[in-house]
Amino acid sequence: MTRPIPSAALAAALMALAGGAWAQEVELIYLVDNSPDTVAVAEALAAAYMEQHPEVSIEVEQRPGGAEGDNLIKTRLATGEMADVFLYNAGSLFQALNPTETLEPLDDLPNMAGVLDGFKEVVTGTDGRVYGVPARAAMGGGIFYNVPIYEELGLEVPTTWEQFAANNEAIKAAGYVPVAQTYGETWTSQLFVLADYFNVQAEVPDFADRYTANEAKYADTPAAMRGFEHLQEGFEKGWWNEDFGAATFDDGLRMVAEGEAAHYPMLTFGLGGIQQNYPESINDVGFFAQPGPEGAPNGLTVWYLDGIYVPKGGENTEVAKDFANFAASQDACQVILDTIGATGPLLIEGCELPADVPRLVQDMLPYFEEGRTAPALEFLSPIKGPALEQITVEVGSGIRSAAEAAALYDQDVQKQAQQLGLEGW
Repeated sequence: MTRPIPSAALAAALMALAGGAWAQEVELIYLVDNSPDTVAVAEALAAAYMEQHPEVSIEVEQRPGGAEGDNLIKTRLATGEMADVFLYNAGSLFQALNPTETLEPLDDLPNMAGVLDGFKEVVTGTDGRVYGVPARAAMGGGIFYNVPIYEELGLEVPTTWEQFAANNEAIKAAGYVPVAQTYGETWTSQLFVLADYFNVQAEVPDFADRYTANEAKYADTPAAMRGFEHLQEGFEKGWWNEDFGAATFDDGLRMVAEGEAAHYPMLTFGLGGIQQNYPESINDVGFFAQPGPEGAPNGLTVWYLDGIYVPKGGENTEVAKDFANFAASQDACQVILDTIGATGPLLIEGCELPADVPRLVQDMLPYFEEGRTAPALEFLSPIKGPALEQITVEVGSGIRSAAEAAALYDQDVQKQAQQLGLEGW
C-alpha cells in the first residue's frame, strides 16, 4: 500500500485544536446504523468528545441496517446531503462508495499513526490514501451458543459441520430451538454464507483471486456453495425458530442469551447488545467458528468492521476530521470498553483488553493467538453483491434452493464487478 506524505500543517492544526476550542459553535451530525450497541458507542464517543470541546454539539442520527441503509448512504453521498460524519462498512462496500470522489482522506490525522495496518488496508482507496478510522474491535463471524444448554445436554463444541448438525438434532429433541434466525432484519441471514469463508479458502486457497478475475463462481465451486447449502439444510430440518421471518437481531441475541435457542449465527460485535440488554446472561453465551468439512482445519473468518468517514465537501469538515481523530485515540478505545465492554481485539496500538473479558471474547481469542483466521471474502475481493441478504433469506425460508441461490448471486455480483470496471467481467 502506498503512503502519501503527511500534511504537517493539517496535523499541527488538528493537534492544536484537540487541546483548544473552535472559533465558533459547531453542530455535527453523526450518522450510524440502528443496532443497540452501535448507537450506545456512538453516543458515548459523542459525549466524550463534547466534554473536551463544549463548543461542539454532536447529534447521533440513526439509519436502518442492511440494503435499506446501504441505499440511504449512497443516496445521501450522491445528493450532497450526507451527515458531517458517518459510520459504514469497510472492505468491498466501502469501495462501492467511490471513496476517492466522495470522501475526505484521513491519512493526515495525527492519531492515524496508531491505527493498525490491517484496518488501514480495508479503508484505502484506489489512490492509496486512507479514508476511515476504526469504530470498533475486529470481530469474527461464527456461532453464538448457549453454554447452559450445552452443559445440560452434554454437548461438545463442534469443529465439523457433521458434529454441528448432530448437536442440532439433540437440541431439537430436547425441546429447544437449535438455531435462531432473524429475517426481520435481512442482513442477519447472511452468516452461514459469509462466515464460511475460512473453510472456503482452506479448500480453495486461490478462490478470492479467481473470483475477482471472473474465473471462479459460487455456483461452480462446491466449497463456496456450501454456505447456501447449510441454509437450505437448516430450513428443511426444522432448526429455526417458528417466527424466524419476523424476528429481529435483538430477538436472536435474547434467544441465545436466555436459553430459548442454542445457537445464533452472528458476528461477534453482537456481544455488545447482550452486554447492554441481557447483562445477567453475558457469560452464558460462548462462541465458536463456523464448522467446516470433516478433516479440514478449523478456523475463524474475521471482519474489520465499520469505519468512521467524513464526506467530501461538508460544511464542518475540519471539525468532523477532528472527531474522527478522537475516535482513533486510546481515549476512544477506553470509551468503547466502558460502554459495551470487550468484543474482540482492538485496532488502535496501545489499546489493551482487560483481563476479565466475557466468555465469548475468551472463546474468540485463541483463533487469533494461534493464527487460525482468514479475512472475510469482502476484504480480499472488491466484489460483494448487494442482493445477497435477500437471496439468503429466500434460501433460509425454503423459497429458493441453494443451487439456484448461488447462480443468482453470481449474476448479482456480475453487475457490481462491471460497475467497478474490473477486468474480465
